[in-house]
Parts: sequence; C-alpha cells; structure tokens
Amino acid sequence: MTVSNGIKHRIVVAGCGGMANTWVSYAKEREDAEIVGLVDIKQEFAQAMADRHGLKCPTFTNLQEALTATNANMVFDVTIPASHYSIATTALQHGCHVFGEKPLAETITDCSDIVQLSESTGRTHAVMQNRRFDPRIRAYHELVTGGMIGKPGFVGADFFIGAHFGGFRDAMDSPLLLDMAIHTFDQARYIIGANPVSVYCHEFNPAGSWYEGNAGAICIFEMSDGSVFNYRGLWCAEGAQTSWEASWRITGERGTAIWDGHGEPYAEVVAAGDQTGKFIRDFERVAVALPKMDHTFHQGCLDDMFASLEENRKAETDCSDNIYSMAMVLASLESAKTGARVNIAEFMNRPSV
Repeated sequence: MTVSNGIKHRIVVAGCGGMANTWVSYAKEREDAEIVGLVDIKQEFAQAMADRHGLKCPTFTNLQEALTATNANMVFDVTIPASHYSIATTALQHGCHVFGEKPLAETITDCSDIVQLSESTGRTHAVMQNRRFDPRIRAYHELVTGGMIGKPGFVGADFFIGAHFGGFRDAMDSPLLLDMAIHTFDQARYIIGANPVSVYCHEFNPAGSWYEGNAGAICIFEMSDGSVFNYRGLWCAEGAQTSWEASWRITGERGTAIWDGHGEPYAEVVAAGDQTGKFIRDFERVAVALPKMDHTFHQGCLDDMFASLEENRKAETDCSDNIYSMAMVLASLESAKTGARVNIAEFMNRPSV
C-alpha cells in the first residue's frame, strides 16, 4: 500500500446523502486517510458535503472519472442499494478497496459477483453491519458461544417497531425484509457463530399498517449448528415496542440466554447440586461483563475494516461473510413468494435469481 506523507488511504466517497456525514466525519479523524473526491448524481449535493466538512477536494457525478482523476485507492459506498453493485464492481476493477453501507447488493447473483471480484482483484469489500459493534452484543455472543448454556437449540428474535419514515419505504413491496431484517439476521449469525441452511417465511401486512407493502414477517431458519432461529418482525407495531437491536432468547442444553436489546444480557442456567425428582429445576442467574471498546456501531465497524487492511486479514463484515446474511434476506423473500421452504445453499448457487 502506497504511503505518501503518512496518507495510506486515498478515499473517494460515493453518495453524499445524510448517512455519508458519518463516514466523512470518521475519515477526517484518521491520520492515515484523506478524502480526495466526492461523488453524487447531483453535483450540488457533493459540493454541499464538501462545504459542510471543510473539504477542498473535487466533486464529480461519475465514479470512474473520480477514480481516474484522484488516484484513489479506496471507495466509501454510501449510495442507494440499487447502485451498490455498479459502485462495487467499478471500484474493485479500478484496484480500490470498498467499504460500503448495507446491503451488499440487491440480488444473490450480484452479491456472488462482488465476492468473486473481490477475491480475483485481491481487494477488500466490506459491508457496514454496525449492530455487531455494540459491547452488549459482543458480551451476548461470548455468553452463548462460551458454553455457559450449552449447545444452542433455539434462537428467537422479536423486532416490533412502529417506524413512521414516510418516503420510499412506505411504498416498498417488502419494507421490513428488504430494508431492516438484514440487521437482525446478521446479528443472529454473529451471536451463535452459524450460517443459515434453510428458511420458511410468511410475509404479511397487518391491519393498521401505513405501508403499501408487507411490513410484517415470520421466518423459521435452520442453522448450520443444528439450531432453529425464529424471527418475528413488524415495522408498524404501535405500543410496547422492542429495541432496534431486537429482543433475544436463546435456549441451550443447560440454560437460557436473554438480551432485551436495551439493557445488559444475562443467562439462567441449571443450578448446581442434586435436583433429582424436581418437576421444575432451580436456576442460577449469570451476569456477564461488557468488553471495553474504543468505538462502537459505525465507528467500531469502520475501525475493524481499516484494521483488516493493516493486519492482512479479512474484515469481520467482509463480503465473503456478509453474503450469508444477504442470503437470509433474499431467500426469505423467495420463500414468502413461493410459499415453500428454501434451501439456502441451492438458492445461493443458482445461475441467476
């Protein structure tokens, strides 16, 4: 990686909407990074971003032109989902690393193409899954994978939020699954350390919904560790709402791990001692310590992306891993459409979807 005056990462930011502010602010704090170009289909948006953050870099309406003009070696993709495939492939073919917002792409074929191109070019493509980088979910992961409750058999996540966004989400066909469920699906994979095997999904739009498309979904996933993951989600739930991080229950051989998404996780495990003949056994509550993290959420995920380049490893949210979270979303949509269980390995290996 070329070093010039301490600058290793010459970054072009593609997409200058509201979320890009978080990415730009982060990059400005890194001594080894410089934003060398801003791209948006509306050049006035790119210029407004430059003015807002005091950047003197040029602005563009075309990514290829920006990469050629700036000698960039990294792209932040903060564009709309429909643009992710073209942004990723253009940047990777130009020799740039790509760090981008979710989703990886809109079809499983496009996701696979990005993974293959990342591998063939030797360039990193990593996806923003900010909810992994929360001390509470890191502690919950350790609680579950550390053996405290034994081998997991059931994983349940409830997501009930009444989100009045307005705009494009209200008109989407499947707003919950397409725009939000990726977070909870990726959390489930991280928490238990397993990948999806199959899914059956029922989508619906309940009474009182302000969405045109289906704002509710119930999914049953078989996971590679033998557990069953049940997702229950509703994006038009008024009252008694869950955390945006979802509400979790994981049962294992020796106990249950709980995280409501608001407070700290804990477990209840079978108490020590002879409990022969007891109809309901006694349990002990086990608390967990939260890990110390310098940065969390978006900043934490970006820290890992940059560290992966320095350490010559794949980022935690590298496209080769994130494709399994995307497969959960896209296979769920396929199951809802066909009314049938979908084998995810077969789904991922189809010539086109």
